[in-house]
Amino acid sequence: MAKQFNGEIINGDSMQIYKGLDIGTAKITEEEAEGVPHHLLDIKEPTESFSVAEYQTLVRNKIAEIQSRGKLPMIVGGTGLYVQAVLYDFQFTEEEVDEEARKKYYDELSKIGPQAMHDRLNALDPETAKTIHPNNTRRVIRALEMIELSGVSKASDEMNRGNIP
Repeated sequence: MAKQFNGEIINGDSMQIYKGLDIGTAKITEEEAEGVPHHLLDIKEPTESFSVAEYQTLVRNKIAEIQSRGKLPMIVGGTGLYVQAVLYDFQFTEEEVDEEARKKYYDELSKIGPQAMHDRLNALDPETAKTIHPNNTRRVIRALEMIELSGVSKASDEMNRGNIP
């Protein structure tokens, strides 16, 4: 389709951003790409963090770059949040991070496990807990951090900022 419409592909999958996660993410191979340029694949190490806010900025810049060459940008893949962040005017604030709190939560995670951490989030913020799989410990911990830092649940904070489409 990209060849037919003179397009270039922009990755919309949050995990294909990371280097070395080829098999588990069904990342396209060079042969499968058939010469069509693919962007935002393998740009981060798995140990590096990457946010939807960063993605939003990178993709908007990449779209302009592709269009400047007279090509059609095509965002492909993913679960929707990354694509929605590009299409809609999601506003992202600078994330506050309390390294001490984060360390505390990761220490607790290693002692009690992912399900117990998710249960803790569910007790404090059931709406957010419904949207996060118990094994997605990074997001569970981030939601707990937000509650600790602000005293407000993640779901309430997003609704107040208008980030729910």
